[in-house]
Amino acid sequence: MSRLVLVLAAALALAACRPREITSLQRKEAANVISEADFAVTLRDWKRAEGLFARAVQLCPDAGDSWVNLGIVRMHLGDHPGARSAYKSALSAYEDDFDLNPANTQDVLRRAYVLVLLGRADEARSAVDKARARYPQDRRLRSFAESRGVDGLIASPGLKDISP
Repeated sequence: MSRLVLVLAAALALAACRPREITSLQRKEAANVISEADFAVTLRDWKRAEGLFARAVQLCPDAGDSWVNLGIVRMHLGDHPGARSAYKSALSAYEDDFDLNPANTQDVLRRAYVLVLLGRADEARSAVDKARARYPQDRRLRSFAESRGVDGLIASPGLKDISP
C-alpha cells in the first residue's frame, strides 16, 4: 500500500514538472493585456503597466518580450530585484524558444540584449559567437557580430536606466 502511494506521489510530481500548455484563448487574452500595458507605459503609469505585464506573463510565461517589458517597468518603479528576476525569466523564455525553433536566430540576439542588461556582456558575446558558428550563413547574426552589436548595446545611452 505505501509503495502505491509513493508511486502515485511520484507520478503527480512528475506531471507537475511538465510545463503547462498555453491555449490560444490565453494568448489572445495576453495580447489584449499587453496592449493595455503598452498604453499604460505611454502614460507613464508604471504601477498599472507592471500589474498588466505581470498578468500577461502569468498567462503566457513563454513570452520573453513580455518578461523584458515587465523588467523595464519594474526598473522605472525602482524594483531592481524584481527587474532582475523578470530579465532572468526572459532569458529562459528566449532559450526555450530557440531550442524549439533553432532557425529563429532573433532569439539569440534578444538573449544577448538581456544578458547585457544583466551585466553579462561576455556571456552575450559567447552566445552570439556560438550561434554564429552553428549558423554561419545567417545574415542577422553575421551583421550583429561584424558591427560589434554587443558593444553597441553596452554603449546605448538608455541601458543604464533599465539595468538592475
